[in-house]
Amino acid sequence: MENKHDKFIRLAEHRTNDVLNKLRLIGNLSNKKNYNYSSEEVNEIFNAIDSELKKTKNMFELESEKNDSQFKFRKGKG
Repeated sequence: MENKHDKFIRLAEHRTNDVLNKLRLIGNLSNKKNYNYSSEEVNEIFNAIDSELKKTKNMFELESEKNDSQFKFRKGKG
């Protein structure tokens, strides 16, 4: 039976490679011989990617904070 860490590694590698391949495909759109685009359109693409990347990274950071939090009484109360 696959443990949680092995499952994470397997899925993370697969999904990360999928994202990297899709980014390479987006990069292929930069060829002006085949495509016509504006700088505003390029900015929209990368703003969307940057926004989603920040949200996803934040999910990992919040999860890490959840695991590290402990209850403590506020000093001076009582």
